[in-house]
Amino acid sequence: MAQDGSVESAAARYESALDALSSLITKRSRADKSNKGDRFDLLFDYLKILELEEAISEMKIIHVAGTKGKGSTCTFAESILRNCGFRTGLFTSPHLIDVRERFRLDGVEICEEKFLEYFWWCYDRLKEKTNEDFPMPTYFRFLALLAFKIFAAEQVDVAILEVGLGGRFDSTNVVQTPIVCGISSLGYDHMEILGNTLGEIAGEKAGIFKRGIPAFTAPQPDEAMHVLEEKASKLNVHLQVAHPLDASLLNGLKLSLEGEHQYLNAGLAVALCSAWLQRTGHPITNSNQTGSLPEQFIKGLTTASLQGRAQIVCDQFTGIESPGDLVFYLDGAHSPESMEACARWFSLCIKEGNQQANFNYQAQDYTESSNEVAQQQPDERSKKDTAQILLFNCMSVRDPHLLLPCLMRTCASHGVCFKKALFVPNMSVYHKVGSHTLPTTDPQVDLSWQFTLQRVWENLMQGDKGGEAISTDQACEEVKDDTGMSVRSCNNSSVFSSLPLAIKWLRDAAQKDRFVRFQVLVTGSLHLVGDVLRLIKK
Repeated sequence: MAQDGSVESAAARYESALDALSSLITKRSRADKSNKGDRFDLLFDYLKILELEEAISEMKIIHVAGTKGKGSTCTFAESILRNCGFRTGLFTSPHLIDVRERFRLDGVEICEEKFLEYFWWCYDRLKEKTNEDFPMPTYFRFLALLAFKIFAAEQVDVAILEVGLGGRFDSTNVVQTPIVCGISSLGYDHMEILGNTLGEIAGEKAGIFKRGIPAFTAPQPDEAMHVLEEKASKLNVHLQVAHPLDASLLNGLKLSLEGEHQYLNAGLAVALCSAWLQRTGHPITNSNQTGSLPEQFIKGLTTASLQGRAQIVCDQFTGIESPGDLVFYLDGAHSPESMEACARWFSLCIKEGNQQANFNYQAQDYTESSNEVAQQQPDERSKKDTAQILLFNCMSVRDPHLLLPCLMRTCASHGVCFKKALFVPNMSVYHKVGSHTLPTTDPQVDLSWQFTLQRVWENLMQGDKGGEAISTDQACEEVKDDTGMSVRSCNNSSVFSSLPLAIKWLRDAAQKDRFVRFQVLVTGSLHLVGDVLRLIKK
């Protein structure tokens, strides 16, 4: 019921929950004190209030930390065990469009009705018990608690938990007796919280190790590996390296998540699932004589889906002649290593005759049109030239001097060059949980960070062409966009004051030039990827 006594609509009830959830966001950046262990012990008090202690101790959990690929690893693992016949619960982060994406039951995000039921059950109990000295849990801590409530109430056979940030002080690390732990590829990210060396970062990730519980790691650089081994030894953890999956084990099929780096994640997922099955008394015979994986593993690895990672989506804008005229290649890469993997994947897609055999449509509303595109005759499609466009933003804690050169040079080494780069601010903001409604454009948006990104790009392009880096300000012109804001257009790039304006520019370009197929790489931020998906799906 609404405050005035009227019955709230389903949409209004959902908005109320999102507003309540947003109230738990205390910082406008992920780098707040809770990531560094601030009052970590409060989590155990919250569990007591929610009566979840016993339920968590009985959950059969796979716990995964890492810098790159932990979400993909968890997604593969969930799909494998679901195909083995188990009821699965999967908790991942961040969400791209709707917060419910973080909670999957049997591979499907939780429905609104159940989400609201469990959300208010947790929120109201905590609100009743908390005060100034014993505060409400912060945003991510609440989401982790909610995940435990959902998985306990829904009686899942296996809960697969992706660490949000770090490991040692992550909210998911209230788990004391997981069945098995995993560490995906480590690299440099969130150094302001986790440390400035791979060793320090590895130490934080190894914080999920539990005494006597086996663990697997993807292959790591020596510095990180030494620390993982040292931490494992102190806790009597049997730590094994999970090697990349041999593609020949898939019996001629392909991993459903695109990119060569996914074979690393798939190898780790296979090791984690095999250990989970063994330790829970459900061993599945792996016929080593034939050198193949169990059929359920193959099905799991070739049907798993994860939005925003190596995802290809045709724009459905009706004014464009055919769905293949404007195609978005979306990948939330935001570290140098993942940016290189993203660039390799994008380049491979472009070189392999573009999206002809590589569409990865994970949203049902695109299935029909993707089939139409795939059925177009090669000679019909080959009549068109192609233009590669970059649509980019990243958080200001990232270093564009590392990310953008890595992206540009990896693509260039595969013969792919961007005709234009577009820099935009994100629509979603950290301090407000996104809803069904698209946020309005902020007329006072600060574009200084986008101008910084543009300067880095223009200097890179100038250097790549053999010229000396020049002042970007001299080579660019100030123009007014549709909202009357001043934006900057240069030879190789443009800054837009909002994402919708950049999408409009792309659609106008595709409509104007019917002989060019525009291939847009969206990367640098999962938030940007989510914003683009929300816009082009409307």
